[in-house]
Amino acid sequence: MNLLIKGGRVVDPSQNIDENLDLLVVDGRIKELGKGLKAPADAEVIDAAGLLVTPGLIDMHVHLRDPGLEYKEDIITGARAAAAGGFTSVACMPNTKPVNDNKAITSYIVNKAKAEALVNVFPVGAITQGSKGENLAEMGELKEAGCVAVSDDGRPVVNAELMRRALEYAKGMGIMVIAHSEELALVGEGVMNEGFTATELGLKGIPWAAEDVAVARDVYLAEFTDSPLHIAHISTKGSVRIIRDAKARGVQVTCETAPHYFSLTDDAVRGYETNAKMNPPLREAEDVAAIKTGLADGTIDAIATDHAPHHLDEKDVEFNVALNGIIGLETSLPLSLKLVEDKVLDMKTLVEKMAVKPAQILGLDRGTLKAGAPADVTIIDPNAEWVVEAEKLASKSKNSPFLGHKMTGAAAYTIVGGKVVYKR
Repeated sequence: MNLLIKGGRVVDPSQNIDENLDLLVVDGRIKELGKGLKAPADAEVIDAAGLLVTPGLIDMHVHLRDPGLEYKEDIITGARAAAAGGFTSVACMPNTKPVNDNKAITSYIVNKAKAEALVNVFPVGAITQGSKGENLAEMGELKEAGCVAVSDDGRPVVNAELMRRALEYAKGMGIMVIAHSEELALVGEGVMNEGFTATELGLKGIPWAAEDVAVARDVYLAEFTDSPLHIAHISTKGSVRIIRDAKARGVQVTCETAPHYFSLTDDAVRGYETNAKMNPPLREAEDVAAIKTGLADGTIDAIATDHAPHHLDEKDVEFNVALNGIIGLETSLPLSLKLVEDKVLDMKTLVEKMAVKPAQILGLDRGTLKAGAPADVTIIDPNAEWVVEAEKLASKSKNSPFLGHKMTGAAAYTIVGGKVVYKR
């Protein structure tokens, strides 16, 4: 677990570093950053010339489907996909079967991940029992068992009084609430974004207001309770505006978006492409532009994949009945690097959104290359060219709208606790 990474472009926003340096890892921890460092006799040496060296990327929103839905994905394959995508840590959502709303299931996830996963796996517990939105889960027990946040992701907490109490209890427990902000009455039977494309395809639409109304409610509840709140997978220009205004007022709100929301529009659904069906749905060009602006001006804190594996039989069906969600762990990095190429973000800001901020939001001792920190490191080849091919993906499921797409940029090495767990 001793390692010398030589001559790479080290980008570490936590220390405001962006320069060519060597990185020395001893006993699984960062020992030193500097020029001309010497390797201990037993150290592995990696030549990182021409490559980027960053704090290990953190995906704060994935679905590993384990326990109960392992035919789609499990902790082992999900972690393998994460490592291939350059992620050293992932936070897994609680909509497993049964729902992760108690100590026993959290402990199962933690123990299986420690024994068998290539990357760090941090469980997210449920806000309510069974994610049914009726009674609060035991947040203190969940935190004690290893949960880093609580969320009913996949379902909103419909009852505003219950959401208020969730925020108050979570604040007292020192655990983050992650909101799935969606007004179900406005969603109705909608299956894609409401707009021209949906009308042309004859599909029932989901209006942008379904997200915006719920985001506004959750933001006001966070303001009322003076509690921290993180909002998952925002997709609309309205959500960006609401969160920007809330931050200006001093509300303790953070948010994330996913690569598909700044890479695709609802045009991707044409041909009734079920691999472009997700929740929230792909939006219109002006929403994509607003998401990019929100990333650039700091309104959107983090990029997360919302990696949602599904079996072929759940996607290779009529659009109306296909399940929502796409895989994203292995395509997130190149899609996000495109933001740098297009001058939406600089490299330091991108690394901040993919490593530093997720660690801060979830309270993890990661997202930095400071001396003494765990040696979670991602080495990126920004010029690697490759094509997304189903048979080459590490994920158990293959439901990606990017199949066949040419990508630029990939993880060259993924290093967890000083150990190389993936090499391209």
